[in-house]
Amino acid sequence: MSAGSSLKRAPRSAELRIGGFARLSTCDWPGELVATVFCQGCPWSCGYCHNPHLIPPRGESEIAWPDVLSFLDSRRSLLDGVVFSGGEPTLQAALPDAMRAVRRELGFRVGLHTAGPYPTRLSAVLPLVDWIGFDVKAAFDDYARITGVIGSGIKAKASLVRLLESGVACDIRTTVHDALLDRSDLARLASDLVALGVPAHRLQPFRAAGCTTASLL
Repeated sequence: MSAGSSLKRAPRSAELRIGGFARLSTCDWPGELVATVFCQGCPWSCGYCHNPHLIPPRGESEIAWPDVLSFLDSRRSLLDGVVFSGGEPTLQAALPDAMRAVRRELGFRVGLHTAGPYPTRLSAVLPLVDWIGFDVKAAFDDYARITGVIGSGIKAKASLVRLLESGVACDIRTTVHDALLDRSDLARLASDLVALGVPAHRLQPFRAAGCTTASLL
C-alpha cells in the first residue's frame, strides 16, 4: 500500500472472506474496467453453479482483504470500479464496510452481483452501489427446484422489489440450463417479472466451466 494511504484497517474478525480475486475484468460490469472480488459463501446450491468452491462459508485458500485493498490502492485512476461477486456477497456482515472502503476511501465505483437471498442486507448496501447484476433463477414459486432451499423464491422476489424501488442501475439476468428451464418455465418467469414491472430481462447460457454437477442435472 502506498505510504500516503489513509485507509483504515478493520479488525480481522470483521474482514471480508474472499475466495478469489480478478485484478482485471471487462465482463463483470458491462462497459466498465473493474477488479472483481469473489466473496466466500452462499446459502444456495444451484446445480449449474460454476463457482462451487465459493459455496462453503470458509474456503480452503482465502485471500486477505488487506492485500486486496493494497492492490486496489495502487490502481486508483486505472480502474473504473470494483465488483463484489461470489458466492453471495450479501451473506457476509463485513460487506458494507468493505464497500465503504472501496467507494469512500479509494474513490472507486461499486458493483454487486447478487441473487437476493437476504432482502434486508441488500437494502443496507443499496446506497453504496452504482450497479447491480441480479440473478433471477426461475419463476419465484419454482426456486427451490433450482436452489435446493425452500422459500428462496420469496426472498429473491422481495430483494428484486427493493432493487427496482431503489432506482439503482441493474442488469437482471437468468442462467438457462436446458435440463432445468424449458420454454414453459421461462414463460412463467417472464410473467413474474412483467408483474413486477421489470424493464428488461436478459437470458444467458449455462457455462460448464467450473461446474461439478452439470452432467447430473
